[in-house]
Amino acid sequence: MKPPTIPRPLNTMDATGKDRLYLLGTGTPTPTKLRFGTAYVLQIGRDFLLFDCGPATTFKLVRADLWPTWIDYLFLTHHHFDHNADLPCFLLCRWDQSTGRENPLQIFGPPPTREIVRKLVGPDGAFADDWKARVGAPVSQHVHKNRGGSLPRPLPAFTAADVGPGEVFRHGEWRVTAAPAHHVEPWLQSLAYRVDTKRGSIVFAGDTGPCAQINDFAKGADVFVANCWNHQKTMDEDGEAPGQTGTLDAARFARDSGAGMLVLTHTGPSLCERRSREKAISDIASIYKGKIVFGEEGMVLNLWG
Repeated sequence: MKPPTIPRPLNTMDATGKDRLYLLGTGTPTPTKLRFGTAYVLQIGRDFLLFDCGPATTFKLVRADLWPTWIDYLFLTHHHFDHNADLPCFLLCRWDQSTGRENPLQIFGPPPTREIVRKLVGPDGAFADDWKARVGAPVSQHVHKNRGGSLPRPLPAFTAADVGPGEVFRHGEWRVTAAPAHHVEPWLQSLAYRVDTKRGSIVFAGDTGPCAQINDFAKGADVFVANCWNHQKTMDEDGEAPGQTGTLDAARFARDSGAGMLVLTHTGPSLCERRSREKAISDIASIYKGKIVFGEEGMVLNLWG
Protein backbone atom coordinates (compact mmCIF):
# COMPACT_ATOMS: atom_id res chain seq x y z
CA MET A 1 0.00 0.00 0.00
CA LYS A 2 1.34 3.40 -0.94
CA PRO A 3 1.35 6.14 1.70
CA PRO A 4 -1.31 8.84 1.57
CA THR A 5 -0.69 11.73 -0.77
CA ILE A 6 0.81 14.22 1.66
CA PRO A 7 3.31 16.32 -0.30
CA ARG A 8 6.44 17.13 1.61
CA PRO A 9 6.60 20.94 1.72
CA LEU A 10 9.27 22.73 -0.28
CA ASN A 11 10.12 24.57 2.89
CA THR A 12 8.57 24.85 6.29
CA MET A 13 7.88 28.54 6.35
CA ASP A 14 4.32 29.59 5.70
CA ALA A 15 3.24 32.84 4.08
CA THR A 16 4.14 34.80 7.21
CA GLY A 17 7.71 33.50 7.17
CA LYS A 18 7.48 31.43 10.35
CA ASP A 19 8.97 28.05 11.14
CA ARG A 20 6.66 25.64 12.94
CA LEU A 21 6.47 23.63 16.13
CA TYR A 22 4.04 20.70 16.18
CA LEU A 23 2.86 19.63 19.62
CA LEU A 24 2.13 15.93 19.19
CA GLY A 25 2.18 14.81 22.82
CA THR A 26 1.61 17.28 25.66
CA GLY A 27 0.75 14.91 28.49
CA THR A 28 2.33 12.86 31.24
CA PRO A 29 2.54 9.17 32.23
CA THR A 30 -1.14 9.46 33.24
CA PRO A 31 -3.32 8.84 30.15
CA THR A 32 -6.31 11.10 29.59
CA LYS A 33 -8.74 11.46 26.70
CA LEU A 34 -6.97 14.58 25.46
CA ARG A 35 -3.26 14.01 26.14
CA PHE A 36 -0.73 11.29 26.90
CA GLY A 37 3.06 11.38 26.83
CA THR A 38 5.52 13.76 25.18
CA ALA A 39 6.53 14.38 21.56
CA TYR A 40 7.19 17.44 19.40
CA VAL A 41 8.24 18.07 15.80
CA LEU A 42 10.27 21.13 14.89
CA GLN A 43 10.26 22.06 11.20
CA ILE A 44 13.24 24.01 9.86
CA GLY A 45 13.66 24.42 6.11
CA ARG A 46 13.06 20.96 4.68
CA ASP A 47 14.19 19.33 7.90
CA PHE A 48 11.91 17.67 10.46
CA LEU A 49 13.30 17.10 13.96
CA LEU A 50 11.39 14.88 16.39
CA PHE A 51 11.91 15.46 20.10
CA ASP A 52 10.87 12.51 22.27
CA CYS A 53 8.67 9.65 21.17
CA GLY A 54 6.03 9.08 23.82
CA PRO A 55 2.90 6.91 23.53
CA ALA A 56 1.16 6.98 20.11
CA THR A 57 3.69 9.43 18.61
CA THR A 58 3.55 7.76 15.18
CA PHE A 59 -0.25 8.01 15.05
CA LYS A 60 -0.17 11.62 16.25
CA LEU A 61 2.49 12.42 13.65
CA VAL A 62 0.29 11.24 10.80
CA ARG A 63 -2.75 12.93 12.31
CA ALA A 64 -0.77 16.19 12.06
CA ASP A 65 -0.34 15.59 8.27
CA LEU A 66 3.31 14.61 8.72
CA TRP A 67 4.79 11.32 7.55
CA PRO A 68 7.28 9.08 9.41
CA THR A 69 9.81 9.01 6.56
CA TRP A 70 10.05 12.81 6.70
CA ILE A 71 11.66 12.60 10.13
CA ASP A 72 15.42 12.41 9.68
CA TYR A 73 16.47 13.32 13.25
CA LEU A 74 15.20 12.07 16.61
CA PHE A 75 16.37 13.55 19.91
CA LEU A 76 15.41 11.81 23.16
CA THR A 77 15.53 13.72 26.44
CA HIS A 78 15.49 10.63 28.69
CA HIS A 79 14.11 7.12 28.91
CA HIS A 80 10.94 7.32 30.94
CA PHE A 81 8.17 5.52 29.02
CA ASP A 82 6.09 8.66 28.51
CA HIS A 83 9.00 9.94 26.41
CA ASN A 84 10.06 6.80 24.51
CA ALA A 85 7.25 4.20 24.55
CA ASP A 86 6.45 4.63 20.84
CA LEU A 87 10.07 4.22 19.77
CA PRO A 88 9.69 0.65 18.43
CA CYS A 89 6.53 1.60 16.55
CA PHE A 90 8.12 4.70 15.02
CA LEU A 91 11.33 2.91 14.01
CA LEU A 92 9.50 -0.03 12.43
CA CYS A 93 6.92 2.16 10.70
CA ARG A 94 9.55 4.51 9.29
CA TRP A 95 11.54 1.55 7.97
CA ASP A 96 8.46 -0.30 6.67
CA GLN A 97 7.16 2.75 4.78
CA SER A 98 10.57 3.51 3.28
CA THR A 99 11.28 2.82 -0.37
CA GLY A 100 15.02 3.04 0.20
CA ARG A 101 15.38 6.57 -1.13
CA GLU A 102 14.79 8.38 2.16
CA ASN A 103 17.53 9.87 4.29
CA PRO A 104 18.81 7.60 7.05
CA LEU A 105 17.31 8.27 10.46
CA GLN A 106 19.77 9.62 13.03
CA ILE A 107 18.90 9.09 16.71
CA PHE A 108 20.45 10.93 19.65
CA GLY A 109 19.88 10.65 23.37
CA PRO A 110 21.51 10.06 26.73
CA PRO A 111 22.76 6.55 27.52
CA PRO A 112 21.49 3.90 27.00
CA THR A 113 19.89 5.19 23.75
CA ARG A 114 22.12 3.15 21.49
CA GLU A 115 21.56 -0.04 23.48
CA ILE A 116 17.78 0.45 23.55
CA VAL A 117 17.63 0.83 19.76
CA ARG A 118 19.74 -2.32 19.34
CA LYS A 119 17.55 -4.29 21.74
CA LEU A 120 14.42 -3.21 19.87
CA VAL A 121 15.29 -3.55 16.19
CA GLY A 122 18.76 -5.09 16.04
CA PRO A 123 19.37 -8.56 14.53
CA ASP A 124 18.43 -10.19 17.85
CA GLY A 125 16.12 -7.43 19.05
CA ALA A 126 12.61 -7.74 20.42
CA PHE A 127 11.08 -6.89 17.03
CA ALA A 128 13.56 -8.74 14.81
CA ASP A 129 10.99 -11.43 13.95
CA ASP A 130 8.72 -8.74 12.55
CA TRP A 131 11.21 -7.11 10.20
CA LYS A 132 12.81 -10.40 9.17
CA ALA A 133 9.39 -11.64 8.04
CA ARG A 134 8.79 -8.42 6.08
CA VAL A 135 12.18 -8.80 4.41
CA GLY A 136 11.72 -12.46 3.53
CA ALA A 137 8.01 -13.17 2.98
CA PRO A 138 6.93 -12.94 -0.71
CA VAL A 139 3.73 -11.05 0.09
CA SER A 140 5.69 -8.46 2.07
CA GLN A 141 8.17 -8.15 -0.77
CA HIS A 142 5.31 -7.39 -3.16
CA VAL A 143 3.97 -4.74 -0.77
CA HIS A 144 7.42 -3.16 -0.66
CA LYS A 145 7.77 -3.20 -4.46
CA ASN A 146 4.26 -1.82 -4.97
CA ARG A 147 5.14 1.01 -2.62
CA GLY A 148 8.09 1.92 -4.86
CA GLY A 149 10.91 -0.08 -3.29
CA SER A 150 13.22 -2.63 -4.89
CA LEU A 151 14.53 -6.05 -3.91
CA PRO A 152 16.38 -7.29 -2.02
CA ARG A 153 14.69 -5.22 0.63
CA PRO A 154 17.16 -3.23 2.79
CA LEU A 155 17.42 -4.25 6.42
CA PRO A 156 16.61 -1.72 9.13
CA ALA A 157 19.58 0.59 9.60
CA PHE A 158 19.47 3.42 12.09
CA THR A 159 22.32 5.53 13.41
CA ALA A 160 21.93 5.76 17.18
CA ALA A 161 24.34 7.69 19.38
CA ASP A 162 24.64 8.21 23.12
CA VAL A 163 25.24 11.90 23.70
CA GLY A 164 25.83 14.25 26.60
CA PRO A 165 26.18 17.98 27.20
CA GLY A 166 27.62 20.06 24.37
CA GLU A 167 27.07 20.16 20.63
CA VAL A 168 25.04 17.17 19.48
CA PHE A 169 24.57 17.84 15.75
CA ARG A 170 25.39 20.63 13.32
CA HIS A 171 23.58 21.28 10.05
CA GLY A 172 23.93 24.02 7.48
CA GLU A 173 20.73 25.70 8.66
CA TRP A 174 20.76 24.81 12.35
CA ARG A 175 22.58 23.16 15.21
CA VAL A 176 21.49 21.24 18.30
CA THR A 177 23.23 21.45 21.67
CA ALA A 178 22.41 19.69 24.93
CA ALA A 179 22.67 20.46 28.63
CA PRO A 180 22.18 18.26 31.70
CA ALA A 181 18.70 18.43 33.21
CA HIS A 182 17.83 17.78 36.85
CA HIS A 183 15.21 15.02 36.96
CA VAL A 184 15.78 11.56 38.51
CA GLU A 185 19.52 11.20 38.57
CA PRO A 186 21.36 8.89 39.08
CA TRP A 187 18.73 6.38 37.93
CA LEU A 188 18.29 8.05 34.54
CA GLN A 189 20.33 10.64 32.69
CA SER A 190 18.26 13.51 31.29
CA LEU A 191 19.06 16.20 28.75
CA ALA A 192 17.60 19.50 27.64
CA TYR A 193 18.07 20.47 23.98
CA ARG A 194 18.51 23.83 22.30
CA VAL A 195 18.09 24.37 18.57
CA ASP A 196 19.67 27.50 17.09
CA THR A 197 18.64 28.44 13.55
CA LYS A 198 19.31 31.44 11.34
CA ARG A 199 15.89 32.79 12.27
CA GLY A 200 15.61 31.99 15.96
CA SER A 201 16.25 29.55 18.79
CA ILE A 202 14.15 27.19 20.88
CA VAL A 203 14.85 25.28 24.09
CA PHE A 204 13.19 21.97 24.96
CA ALA A 205 13.83 21.80 28.70
CA GLY A 206 12.47 18.28 29.07
CA ASP A 207 11.66 16.90 32.50
CA THR A 208 13.67 18.98 34.93
CA GLY A 209 13.50 20.93 38.12
CA PRO A 210 15.14 24.33 38.60
CA CYS A 211 18.87 24.19 37.90
CA ALA A 212 21.59 26.63 36.96
CA GLN A 213 22.59 24.56 33.92
CA ILE A 214 19.23 25.13 32.22
CA ASN A 215 19.19 28.81 33.17
CA ASP A 216 22.57 29.36 31.54
CA PHE A 217 21.73 27.11 28.60
CA ALA A 218 18.52 28.96 27.72
CA LYS A 219 19.88 32.52 27.76
CA GLY A 220 18.82 34.41 24.66
CA ALA A 221 16.40 31.77 23.37
CA ASP A 222 13.28 32.94 21.54
CA VAL A 223 11.01 30.07 22.63
CA PHE A 224 11.10 28.04 25.85
CA VAL A 225 9.22 24.73 25.98
CA ALA A 226 8.65 23.82 29.63
CA ASN A 227 7.28 20.63 31.11
CA CYS A 228 4.79 21.95 33.68
CA TRP A 229 3.32 19.25 35.91
CA ASN A 230 1.10 21.20 38.31
CA HIS A 231 0.65 24.31 40.41
CA GLN A 232 3.83 25.16 42.28
CA LYS A 233 2.14 25.30 45.69
CA THR A 234 0.54 21.89 45.17
CA MET A 235 3.82 20.31 44.13
CA ASP A 236 5.68 21.82 47.06
CA GLU A 237 3.06 20.46 49.48
CA ASP A 238 2.67 16.95 48.05
CA GLY A 239 6.38 16.25 47.59
CA GLU A 240 6.28 16.15 43.77
CA ALA A 241 8.36 19.28 43.16
CA PRO A 242 11.92 17.84 43.14
CA GLY A 243 13.13 17.13 39.63
CA GLN A 244 10.01 18.56 37.98
CA THR A 245 8.85 21.95 36.75
CA GLY A 246 5.78 23.60 38.24
CA THR A 247 4.00 26.76 37.18
CA LEU A 248 6.28 29.24 38.90
CA ASP A 249 9.42 27.33 37.99
CA ALA A 250 8.36 27.44 34.33
CA ALA A 251 7.69 31.17 34.62
CA ARG A 252 11.13 31.83 36.10
CA PHE A 253 12.86 29.68 33.49
CA ALA A 254 11.20 31.62 30.67
CA ARG A 255 11.70 35.01 32.31
CA ASP A 256 15.39 34.40 32.96
CA SER A 257 15.97 33.12 29.42
CA GLY A 258 14.50 36.25 27.87
CA ALA A 259 12.29 34.14 25.60
CA GLY A 260 9.34 35.83 23.95
CA MET A 261 7.20 32.69 24.08
CA LEU A 262 6.67 30.10 26.82
CA VAL A 263 5.05 26.81 25.76
CA LEU A 264 3.62 24.73 28.61
CA THR A 265 3.54 20.98 28.00
CA HIS A 266 3.70 17.75 30.03
CA THR A 267 0.79 19.24 31.95
CA GLY A 268 -0.87 17.04 34.57
CA PRO A 269 -4.59 16.17 34.56
CA SER A 270 -5.55 18.53 37.39
CA LEU A 271 -3.67 21.46 35.83
CA CYS A 272 -5.61 21.00 32.59
CA GLU A 273 -9.01 21.56 34.17
CA ARG A 274 -10.46 24.87 33.01
CA ARG A 275 -10.32 26.89 36.23
CA SER A 276 -7.02 25.31 37.22
CA ARG A 277 -5.56 26.23 33.84
CA GLU A 278 -6.76 29.81 34.17
CA LYS A 279 -5.11 30.13 37.57
CA ALA A 280 -1.90 28.61 36.22
CA ILE A 281 -1.71 31.12 33.38
CA SER A 282 -2.48 33.99 35.77
CA ASP A 283 0.23 32.88 38.22
CA ILE A 284 2.78 32.51 35.44
CA ALA A 285 1.87 35.91 33.98
CA SER A 286 2.66 37.54 37.32
CA ILE A 287 6.32 36.54 36.78
CA TYR A 288 6.74 36.12 33.03
CA LYS A 289 5.59 38.90 30.68
CA GLY A 290 5.96 37.15 27.33
CA LYS A 291 3.46 35.09 25.34
CA ILE A 292 2.13 32.05 27.23
CA VAL A 293 0.88 29.04 25.26
CA PHE A 294 -0.90 26.26 27.16
CA GLY A 295 -0.04 23.39 24.85
CA GLU A 296 -2.68 21.11 23.39
CA GLU A 297 -2.06 17.97 21.37
CA GLY A 298 -2.35 18.76 17.66
CA MET A 299 -1.47 22.42 18.14
CA VAL A 300 0.85 23.94 15.52
CA LEU A 301 2.77 27.07 16.50
CA ASN A 302 4.46 29.58 14.23
CA LEU A 303 7.80 30.57 15.71
CA TRP A 304 10.25 33.46 15.88
CA GLY A 305 7.61 36.17 15.69
